[in-house]
This record gives sequence, structure tokens and C-alpha cells, in this order.
Amino acid sequence: MFGSALPPSQPGSLALSCTLHRLPGAVTPTHSLQVLPSARCCPLAPAKPRQAMEGEPTLRLRIFDLNCWAIRYLSKRRQERVRLIGDTLRREGFDLVLLQEVWSEQDYSDLRVKLAGCYPFSHYFRSGVIGSGLCVFSRFPILDTLLYQYSLNGYPYMLQHGDWFCGKSVGLVIIKISGIIFNVYVTHLHAEYCREKDAYLPHRLVQAWELAQFIRHTSKAADVVLLGGDLNMHPEDVGIRLLRGWTGLRDAFAEAMRFEGCKNGCTLVPDNCFIDKSELLPFPLGIRIDYILYKAISSFTVKCEELKTTTGPALGTDIPFSDHEAVMATLHIQRRGQPVGAALGAADLALADVVTEARTEVGVGLQAAQRQRYSSGRMAVLALLLLLLQAAAALGILAGLGTEQPFPKLSFCLLAFLALGVLVLATGLHLFHTMEVKMLHGTKDQMGMALRALQERPSEG
Repeated sequence: MFGSALPPSQPGSLALSCTLHRLPGAVTPTHSLQVLPSARCCPLAPAKPRQAMEGEPTLRLRIFDLNCWAIRYLSKRRQERVRLIGDTLRREGFDLVLLQEVWSEQDYSDLRVKLAGCYPFSHYFRSGVIGSGLCVFSRFPILDTLLYQYSLNGYPYMLQHGDWFCGKSVGLVIIKISGIIFNVYVTHLHAEYCREKDAYLPHRLVQAWELAQFIRHTSKAADVVLLGGDLNMHPEDVGIRLLRGWTGLRDAFAEAMRFEGCKNGCTLVPDNCFIDKSELLPFPLGIRIDYILYKAISSFTVKCEELKTTTGPALGTDIPFSDHEAVMATLHIQRRGQPVGAALGAADLALADVVTEARTEVGVGLQAAQRQRYSSGRMAVLALLLLLLQAAAALGILAGLGTEQPFPKLSFCLLAFLALGVLVLATGLHLFHTMEVKMLHGTKDQMGMALRALQERPSEG
């Protein structure tokens, strides 16, 4: 079906690609294609990995990130687009591929078979009812993986949105290239369905905070941190500012020496044939919600040489890869002389303002969750009282205390079933909102501790 493809390599495989060059500071010419210049897949026997020393040639890494919009039975032309994505990735030969919304494991398996020759290492993150939709393809061995599922992810009764049924998570893969440890994160946060009245903002902020905490606590042994994914937040939203400020991640779009693609780096654009154009009326140029973020830890530097986005239909076709545009970055990693310590002072005060703003929004969500918990609990109590009254009336009739049944039997039974249904539903909602209150309260407390630490830090000097 997909032509000849090598079987997937196992984690112990020693095959490496020659497309990751150690170049002496050279840069590649800019092409007017929608994707980065193609490269051959040519497995080589790897040399023994070693640490790059100061002044050594630069390590060049090419990354592809895309929300594939591959929802079985719902996404238009899904199978055709997945095949197109696979053909393009095999032809272009990136070093890392970060995909979201690959909801079908069959789609992942098809991609894995097709890409086995160029990307012998891959991982699919499984979580939730229908999965996280996250997967990674790599030219280099994946040493370890870890998945963290966000504690809040929308509401189960909002069936038209469906985010709750997805195991929205952040996946981590650890890769070692030429002695450099890369922590590569891929994620997909809760969607924003109405910007004016965003009922999911507290949940998305909790996810952004948990993502930032997860990166901070798992990246201490890494040399370079990379994050790609659909964050469903505009560049100036409080969640993005919180994530970047708390982790120190840098935006590849803002840092790129060269850019080619949609204006302002937008990844949801009105010209996309799969987009509901009415949703983008306030944003005639589109919005940027897909990101590649990075930072160097220890004694390395990372620079973004080039960033590109796709611009509509893929080459030679009448359809784009997805309803999102793909993001492609070329990063240069090099060792520097001495590790640079974290800067304190004004940056911490600015971050304290961001944490305060985020904490306020989480507090608003906490109050809303408490009201919903109270309403559902009251409804459950009323339904229980109604059932008890009906049970008392039925027992009275059976005991001969009443001469006749006060209600027709059919109506009496229907009312009992209705009360039972309301009791079950209200109890379920009460339990859900109780957990939501706990998660929001816990995040607010964590943010409070972080805020106190930030406010005290400048005075320590």
C-alpha cells in the first residue's frame, strides 16, 4: 500500500541518519518550498558518541511539528491526508517529527511502517478514552519516555467539544545525539471554543502550569529542552507567558534568523479549506497557536536558524496536510565556555505579575466550580428526597395505610425513574466538580508558593 518500507527498528538499533550534519557554522540556502529542503535517508554506522567541546562545529537539528486533525469518521479526507503527511516526511527527512491529533492507532501504525526507513525510532503516547493523539518519530534512538496526563481537561457533559474524552497530556522522549541529551516534549492543550466567554480558560491555565512544572522537574539532567505542540493559546495569552516565564523556553518564531510562511507565523489561517472561516472573523490574518519552543541547559547554546510554516495545499495536491499549518524549525546547538546562571531581579518581578494574573484566573474558575458543585449537590439531595417520599408512599399503600394509590401507577413509576436518573446524574456531576475544585485549589496553592518565592528572591541578593 505504501511501497517498499523497512521494518521498524527496535530501540537497540544503531542506525543513524546522515542528515544531521556537524557543519562549521554554515547555513543552508532558503528555498521557496512549503517544507524544508529535502534530504536523503542514508543510515550509517554511528561513531561512538562524544561531547562537543567549545569551538567545535555546530550540531544542526531539523524539527517538524503538526496538529494532524486525524479524527476517525469526523475529519475530512483523513486517510488521504495521513498518507500525504507520511510521503512528505519520508521525502524531506527531518530529524524529529512531533505530531498531535493522531487519534487512530491504525494511522500511527501506517505512518510507522511507511517511515521506518527514515525514522527508525518512534513512540505513541496512549491515554484517556480515545488516546492522547501524541506521537514522535525520530532518526535517533529514544532512550526513555514518560507521559503525564493533565488533571483537568474540560467537562464530560460537553459532548459537542469532546476534549474530556481525550487524554490530553504531555509526552516526553529522551534522545542522545553526539553526547548531547535532548528532552523532547510534545503536547496538546484544551481547545478555545469562544474567546469572549472562554469557559475553559481555568482548565487551560492549569494545563499550562502543569506542563511548565513537568518540564522544570524532568529536564534537570538534560542539555537541551524542546517543546512542540498545539497549545491553543495566542502568543500574548497569559498561559503562554506563564509557560515561557516559568520554564525559560524561547519561541522559535520570535528567535528565528529567517522566517518563511504564513504572515506572523499563523498556523490557523482563513485560506485553509478545512477551517470554519466564521471562527476567524476577528482575526483576518489567522492565529498562531502551534509552537516550537526551546532552551539550552548547562553549557550549551541553541539558536533558531530558520522557521517555516506550510502555506495551504501541499505540493502537487489540492488539500493541505491538516486544518493547521505545519511548523518547521532548524536549530543550531553548540557548546559554550561556562554555564550561565539564571538571571534574577526585574525578570522575576515580571514573572511574578504573570503568575499573579494566572492565579487570579484560576481563582475565578475555582469559584465557578464551587458554585457548580453546590448546584449539583442540591439537585442530588432534592432527587433523593423525592425518591424517599415515593418510597414512603409505596410502603404506606402496601401496609394498608391508604385506601387507594394517590397517583396512577404508570405516572408514579415514571416519576420514580426520573428522580432516580436525576439523582445519578447530579451525584456524578457533584463528584466531578468536587474533583475539579480540588485540582483548581491545588494549582492555586502551588502558584501562591511560587509567587512568594519570586517576590522574596530579589531581596536575597
